[in-house]
Amino acid sequence: MIRPLTMLLGAALVAMPAAAAVDGLPLVKAHLAAVDTMTADFEQIDRVGKSVRGVLTLKKPGKIRFQYEKGVPYLIVADGKSLWFLDYQVGQKQRWPIANAPLGILLDPTKDATRFAKTVDTGDPRIVSVEASDPRHPEYGRITMVFARIAGAPGGLMLQGWVALDAQNNRTTVRLANQRFNIAIADNAFRFNEPRRGSLRN
Repeated sequence: MIRPLTMLLGAALVAMPAAAAVDGLPLVKAHLAAVDTMTADFEQIDRVGKSVRGVLTLKKPGKIRFQYEKGVPYLIVADGKSLWFLDYQVGQKQRWPIANAPLGILLDPTKDATRFAKTVDTGDPRIVSVEASDPRHPEYGRITMVFARIAGAPGGLMLQGWVALDAQNNRTTVRLANQRFNIAIADNAFRFNEPRRGSLRN
């Protein structure tokens, strides 16, 4: 249930070929440029329909936190340099460079979405969908981010969530709600306790 999200966060997309900036990509770029921080409630749904919830906190450059609900012994944190998956049940952690994370498009204001992503026709003018994948590394899977056109949102778009499809066609969906943008967030929101078997998250 948790692993597909860590795969989505940790796979490399830095060497993807250029794609033409059509329709939605300039809008997505404008939105991303207008967002410095974001908080949201999230629901993560795995391929069999099982879901967990939590709170997402984001701060550019390079910081994000997926705080899962009580009873879920996992934590995902990017501290500005590295992305960490922490398992407090078994006392283990894994690390990925932030520069190689697909969701780096949200974290790094210097990333250009037109270089590694393309818009997907949704048939609904109210929705902008952007897909990213690396054809040279199919094992990284694919991520599709979904935005709604909402007046008053940064750049006129509101991130609604994303869908990740791994190399085995396992689908993980993340849905967002109660999004808030450009509010003050302290850097210590991205600190974490070292995982030890039976230890508690912070």
